Amino acid sequence: MTSERTPESPPRTPFSGTAARRRRQRAGDGALARWAERRAPLLLDVLTLIRQGVVRPMRPDKLLRIALAYRRWGIAIPLGYAVGAIRHPDRPAVIDERGALSFAEVEQRTTRLANGLRGYGVESGSRVAILCRNHHGFVEALLATSKLGADAVLLNTGMSAEQLSAVLAEQRVVSVISDAEFAEELTLPEGVEPLVSWTEGTTSRPTLEQLIGRSPATPLPRRPRHGRMIVLTSGTTGTPKGARRPDPPSLSPATTIISRVPLRSGERMLVCAPMFHTWGLAAFQLGTVLGATLVLRRGFDPQQTLAALQRHRCGAMFAVPVMLQRILELPEEQRHNYDHRALRIVACSGSALSGTLAAEFQEAFGPVLYNFYGSTEASWVSIADPRDLRDAPGTAGRPPRGTILRILDEDGSPVPTGETGGVHVGNDMLFEGYTNGKEVRRRDGLMPTGDLGRLDERGRLFIVGRADDMIVSGGENVYPKETEDVIAAFEEVREVAVTGVEDAKHGQRLAAFVVPHEGYELDEDTVRDRVREKLSAFARPRDVVFLDELPRNATGKVVPNRLPQRPPSSS
Repeated sequence: MTSERTPESPPRTPFSGTAARRRRQRAGDGALARWAERRAPLLLDVLTLIRQGVVRPMRPDKLLRIALAYRRWGIAIPLGYAVGAIRHPDRPAVIDERGALSFAEVEQRTTRLANGLRGYGVESGSRVAILCRNHHGFVEALLATSKLGADAVLLNTGMSAEQLSAVLAEQRVVSVISDAEFAEELTLPEGVEPLVSWTEGTTSRPTLEQLIGRSPATPLPRRPRHGRMIVLTSGTTGTPKGARRPDPPSLSPATTIISRVPLRSGERMLVCAPMFHTWGLAAFQLGTVLGATLVLRRGFDPQQTLAALQRHRCGAMFAVPVMLQRILELPEEQRHNYDHRALRIVACSGSALSGTLAAEFQEAFGPVLYNFYGSTEASWVSIADPRDLRDAPGTAGRPPRGTILRILDEDGSPVPTGETGGVHVGNDMLFEGYTNGKEVRRRDGLMPTGDLGRLDERGRLFIVGRADDMIVSGGENVYPKETEDVIAAFEEVREVAVTGVEDAKHGQRLAAFVVPHEGYELDEDTVRDRVREKLSAFARPRDVVFLDELPRNATGKVVPNRLPQRPPSSS
């Protein structure tokens, strides 16, 4: 039989019928899945910002003004303060020893300062050095520089005069903004005069306040290029190198951190870590996104820190490990004089956080401690939250979303769980390169941090030490940090540094530099005997040197070349 088609019946095709509908449905589902996968990070960012109170309903006129601010500044730090001046103009943006400045005041003052800096030759693409402690002058200098599209070179206040001169010459700065206490030490390039950002008395030099006072608040002429921030490496083994920090591609870098550390919009953040350093700068940038009030002090004092937490009811504090150690060294009854119940988050980075310190701090202050592991070059690598630090006090945590972490051997192959290898990372904020042109070799887009580490079965990272700190003693690979952690756990020990030194017989050996707690007695034989019970022969220090304090830089890192030198041993 043959069938006849009526004019109303469409011809059958491979795309008609039930099978075709299923194929179309599968194709549609696949497209939807691909769309959702591409949009998932943005969705997570928005949900995080809503949850932490950054994104909230507001009047249409404010939304329009914010849209215009975004059009002008893009994702850059001037945007955060412009938005703050629109949304909450009277909220304090900065509180320091001189008082408070609101978001509206900071927005206007930095426009005036930017106009004034143009008279000092600062323009789009030029470089301005900033040598300041933590205070409103640092914030305003950084904002004004960015508004002009200039690059800010953040100088370490702990650098020697020789290091400062070398960095200023290399960076070819056109202006220097400096606290008065450092201005006299500077050897400046010809034609460059420092602007004083903070002085305790009178000064004959021009100051930021004078420049702000006499400069107009008229809008800057056009949208500038995005100025870069050049952060210096720690310089513990030589002249610091300048590392160019990239522009955030979106708000995703901030939400990546906030998704693991529940910082809230508008809360007060005490920033103890120096803001010229990557960690203090991260606190400043996160505060910019959150519309937070930055509580700043020019110097760290443990008792004054507790007083500031109480006075300003800070919900978060950014510090380096040695600062937490100094707070714990206060007598317990003195610590209890201060109310720190508002403190929800103590974010710590800048140098290694020992397991002993993590456990003691959480015992004293509760489950508030977050340990960040990262570097100037890599930004963040991993974050340990209070639970991680409770279960595994020595851990550096786990990588946050959007971050790739690999432990690789010398050939670039992943090592098995529990074994030691080089730490490599990938994220949105890897640095763009050193300003001196030196490159860091990457493996498949991942950057080496220079540290050795291992992952446990739960994916937590543990740092064994610096790759260049590892020594070979009698043919054995020895990691000083392992010995350091054992000695740091002694109740008599306030702090300790373990390094490798030359040894005629074994090639290298370990030397321990120990600072005892006041009132405690400890001798070399006791240290060696206790270590012998826990470590192999080559991991035991052959030299034990007692010091009153360890030489540290402004971010709390021990400076090895300032430790006492011991003669090579032949025994």
